[in-house]
Amino acid sequence: MARGCTTPVGAVVKGAVAGTVGALAMDLFMWSGYRREGGTDGFRGWEFSAGLTSYEAAPAPAQVGRRIVEGFLGRELPPGTARPMNNAVHLLTGVQWGVVHGVLAGSSGRSGPVSGVRTGMTAWLASYALLAPAGLYDPIWKYRPGVLAKDASAHLVYGLATAGAFRVLAGRGGDRGRD
Repeated sequence: MARGCTTPVGAVVKGAVAGTVGALAMDLFMWSGYRREGGTDGFRGWEFSAGLTSYEAAPAPAQVGRRIVEGFLGRELPPGTARPMNNAVHLLTGVQWGVVHGVLAGSSGRSGPVSGVRTGMTAWLASYALLAPAGLYDPIWKYRPGVLAKDASAHLVYGLATAGAFRVLAGRGGDRGRD
């Protein structure tokens, strides 16, 4: 194994933890924007989808989870599952991208800012590439530049936090070498 690399299992586990850290950083960034724009919910209520009681107004993570579970079970989910579904799918998406980052960074021995930008921007673009054909997002070109910039910024925070957390978990927190 190359110097500075981690084992495959280590890369997956550390990537999952790093992705969780990244998701929390992204959510704190998004919540702070929500508050600056006049939102009044505290972080805990905002983070855990307080007030979400049905799939009618649920965001994309809840809709994706609903489609997967209903497709598998072959029956409709009750409206009260929208909140936990939204929270679970959002977190699992962050974990999943963290695992991707961990496997790539763990095998190359590189988890710096450049790889964090790649992870965040790949996750951002993938969300539009997957959710627009599913009818959960509009095609990316239909959004105003400000909306895209806000979303891309949040994903950039995710990628950088994920890369930083992975670097620390992999024991390379002080190694500043090349990305």
